[in-house]
Amino acid sequence: MEFFSALAQHTFLQYALLGGLLASVGCGVMGTYVVVKRIGYLAGGIAHAVLGGMGVAYFFGAAPIVGALVAALVAALLVGWASLGREEERDAIIGALWASGMALGILFISQTPGYNVDLMSYLFGNILMISSSDLLLMAALDAVIIGATLLFARLFLAVCFDEQFALVRGVRVRLVYLFLLCLVALTVVLLVRVVGLILVIALLTLPAAIAGQLVGTVRRMMVVATVLGAVFTTSGLALAYGPDLPAGAVIVLLAGLTYLAVSVLRRRGSRSRFGLRQSGR
Repeated sequence: MEFFSALAQHTFLQYALLGGLLASVGCGVMGTYVVVKRIGYLAGGIAHAVLGGMGVAYFFGAAPIVGALVAALVAALLVGWASLGREEERDAIIGALWASGMALGILFISQTPGYNVDLMSYLFGNILMISSSDLLLMAALDAVIIGATLLFARLFLAVCFDEQFALVRGVRVRLVYLFLLCLVALTVVLLVRVVGLILVIALLTLPAAIAGQLVGTVRRMMVVATVLGAVFTTSGLALAYGPDLPAGAVIVLLAGLTYLAVSVLRRRGSRSRFGLRQSGR
């Protein structure tokens, strides 16, 4: 209740709430594709490579978010190209990109004098530092993600579920796949302000993974995952406000505990149904 009473008085809390809701749209829509396609590892490589772009931008005096956008798109194309090769080469290239991006970011940050609080908020997340310009950027990224999903939904589903069939039907699978990874990269940048680079993959995948256990279609997964993301970000922000806890960590912890609870309940339910069928015999 302390959070909701303060919400009416403080603009930064209102921005934080709106930022969480905007981030929920991205994690709900693109997180569903990441879970269905099982490309969480690829998304992780993209997310950690973003640090390199942020470090370079910070070193040259540019906004870290600009470096994050450029690095995310470049990493998405490299990861997509690598994933089209043999499995052992793919894992090695993604691992190298993951580590190299982090190392490059650390090197450039270490050579930049001073301590930048804003940069640290991108690394570890600080939803309370979201500004009006951040909200506009997040809204624009959401619009791109939703628009692309509406226009290319059938192509994305074909690539996610049956690449061979899509090839037979004349779909340019590689191009669609690379485009999908670029949208995942934009979603990573969308979420990084909320939970930071370290926890971004958790917020990207957990709401969709929970939704996948509750509903059976991709569209419903997107809707449920978006609602869950909104619940997690709002609840995490409210719970973290009073004790002054890191909101990003609380949000991800709520999502993780919910995923574990749903998984346990589903397993118990399936065992109970199996027992009833056995006794019925």
